[in-house]
Amino acid sequence: MSKAVIGLIVGMALAYAGYFGGFGAFLLVAALGAVGFAAGRFLEGDWELGDFFRRGDHGERRR
Repeated sequence: MSKAVIGLIVGMALAYAGYFGGFGAFLLVAALGAVGFAAGRFLEGDWELGDFFRRGDHGERRR
C-alpha cells in the first residue's frame, strides 16, 4: 500500500472522528495514530528504544 493511500485513510479516520465525535475525539484518534505509527516503526526496526535515551551524541548514531 502506498504512502498516499495510507495518508488518505488516516485523513478520513480523523475527519470522521472530528465530525461525529467532536474535537476531543479528533485529538484522541490523532494521538492513538501517532502511538501506532511509533509502534510500527519500532517493530520494523527503523527505530530503537536506545535512540531516545542516549546522552552525549546529540542525535548522531554510533557506528
